Amino acid sequence: MFQRRKDIIYVVLAGIFITNALVAELIGGKLIYIGDVVMSLGILPWPIVFITTDLINEYFGEKGVKKLSFITAGLIAYTFFLLLIGLQIPAVKGDELITDEQFSAVFGQSMWIIVGSITAFLVSQLIDVTIFHFVKNRTGKKMIWLRSTGSTVISQLFDSFIVLGIAFWLPGKIDTKMFIASALTGYTVKLLIAIGLTPLIYLGHYLIEKYLAKDGK
Repeated sequence: MFQRRKDIIYVVLAGIFITNALVAELIGGKLIYIGDVVMSLGILPWPIVFITTDLINEYFGEKGVKKLSFITAGLIAYTFFLLLIGLQIPAVKGDELITDEQFSAVFGQSMWIIVGSITAFLVSQLIDVTIFHFVKNRTGKKMIWLRSTGSTVISQLFDSFIVLGIAFWLPGKIDTKMFIASALTGYTVKLLIAIGLTPLIYLGHYLIEKYLAKDGK
C-alpha cells in the first residue's frame, strides 16, 4: 500500500468522495427555496461526488467505484447510528450551550430520510458506473465529457426522485405536486452544476496523468 502513486490517488479521491457524501447527508434535512420551489441543501456537495466518481471510474474501473460506494453507504449508516446514540444522551444545560432540542432539530432526521438517502445513493451510483463504462467501452479514451455528463444525467434523475420520494413524499411531508416540482428542481440544479464543473474533470485527468507518469503508472 502507498508503494505506487496510484494508491495515493485512490485514497485522496476516496477521501473527497466520502467526505462530500457524508456532508450531503448531514445537511440534507434542510430545505431551501430555489425561486418558488423547495430543494434540499444536501444537493450542493453532490457535484463534487460526481467528479470524484468519474475520476475513480476512469482510473480504477467499475469495481473501484462499487466497492467505494458500498463502503460509503456503510459509513453513512454508521454516522446516523452514532447520531442516534447522541440523541439519547442528555446535553449539559447552561447558557449558550447546545440544548437537546437544538441538537435534535439539526441531527434528528427521521428514519425515512436515512433510508431514502442511502437507497438513492446506492441506486444512483450503480446506475452511474454502469452507464459510464457502457459509453467508455464504445468511445475508448475519447469524449470524456460524454461518459461523465451522460452517466450523471441518468443516475441523478433516479437519485432526485428516490430520495425525495422515500424521505418526504411517502411519509406525507410533501404532496405529489411539490414532490415532482422539488425533484425536478433539484435534478436541474445538480445537472447544471455538474455540467459547469465539466472542465474540472479534464483538469483532474491532466493532473492525475502528470502525477502518475512520474512512477510509470
